[in-house]
Amino acid sequence: MAPKKRSPAYVVGVGMTKFIKPRGKVDYTELGFEAGVKALLDAQINYDDVEQGVACYCYGDSTCGQRVFYQFGMTQIPIYNVNNNCSTGSTGLAMARQLVSSGAADCVMVVGFEKMMPGSLQSFFNDRENPVGTTHRMMAETRGVTNAPGAAQMFGNAGIEYMEKYGARPEDFAEIARVNHAHSPKNPYSQFTDVYSLEQIMKAPAIHGPLTKLQCCPTSDGGAAAIVVSQEFLDARPHLKEQAVEIAGQCLATDAPSLFSKSSIDLMGYEMTQHAMRTATREAGVSPRDCQVVELHDCFSANEMVVIDALELCDKGKAHELVRRGDITYGGKYVINPSGGLISKGHPLGATGIAQCAELVWHLRGWANNRKVPRTKHCLQHNLGLGGAAVVTVYRRADGQEAPEMDSATVGRKNGLGYNPAVEAKGFTQAQATSVRSRAKANDWALQDTEKKVEARF
Repeated sequence: MAPKKRSPAYVVGVGMTKFIKPRGKVDYTELGFEAGVKALLDAQINYDDVEQGVACYCYGDSTCGQRVFYQFGMTQIPIYNVNNNCSTGSTGLAMARQLVSSGAADCVMVVGFEKMMPGSLQSFFNDRENPVGTTHRMMAETRGVTNAPGAAQMFGNAGIEYMEKYGARPEDFAEIARVNHAHSPKNPYSQFTDVYSLEQIMKAPAIHGPLTKLQCCPTSDGGAAAIVVSQEFLDARPHLKEQAVEIAGQCLATDAPSLFSKSSIDLMGYEMTQHAMRTATREAGVSPRDCQVVELHDCFSANEMVVIDALELCDKGKAHELVRRGDITYGGKYVINPSGGLISKGHPLGATGIAQCAELVWHLRGWANNRKVPRTKHCLQHNLGLGGAAVVTVYRRADGQEAPEMDSATVGRKNGLGYNPAVEAKGFTQAQATSVRSRAKANDWALQDTEKKVEARF
């Protein structure tokens, strides 16, 4: 069946918190509120303009989304709570785009947040079948089981297979991590900003297969938000057109039967990533190789290697050659994960996909001037969740032009905030928070001092 024609959808506002170690110091209500206020300020709208809300999180009780959204106002709009493993945030974005493109809403707010536990990912429901239980059993039958964390084993096995089939070496995976760590100091929201040599990464504690500790993403607390609007909404606010970024193509895909082909690469969702990429790029009318900036799901360096291949940023089996040529960083063919990626920026599951979106929006606006990629016209986003879901999105400016050159003083004047949020992480004043909360249906009981707690952190 041919894809149906969609009405345009645009991202006009983004905002995020700094990603931090999960130590229980900041609650999800604060993370969601901070990100949401920043996105509303960025979009220069009030919460009363929002017609539907999508809340994205994995760890938390049902209706955490309402608890976060009620802080902006109790306007009785539909609020959906989304949980799709590590692709939760981009799943929320896909929902928002679908709502807007179908005509169900003109303005949808997506807020992702996560308050995590320290250490590796774990299941909390041990009295029932694990949704990735069949994936674990396939891994056990084909590669065996070690004492390493389960996710590291699965993605590490994909790295082992990539070495076996295509000739990649352990240092190729370490180079991916080296690049991501090198990118992160220019992202003010990164959890980690340390830079490492290739030798340091390779000599870090071994985890599984080619993976060392510095090639694995951390668990994180954090929040991110985006405002997605229709053409009609944008046309009514022409002052936003310069900063609007079109979702030119997008696909949320799930697994194919190849998941259980007994290949460790296929077991990590290779085909669903490839299908999502081909669908999204076809809709956008571009090739993945037309994209200059890529934010992809590097939960482990091994997954970045496999995803580069699945996204067809190189010929099949040649991802390691792309890495060796320096074509994943500045001066090369692409800049992959200029944010630092999950490995260095952090990975609060519900916020990750939206944070990727924010990074790419800032690049297309020209705001990410301290990590600018020349001649940026199309950006590619990939977000993966085992179980499974993969979301691939192609972004371009609403005017279809290359990202302009823009200094931070100009950004601060244009957005009315006095600073550039792409290069500086700041909070907001109580007056700013009040300005974006519902004028008619805000209730301070729903806020419970969140405003003051957020202000105190800055």
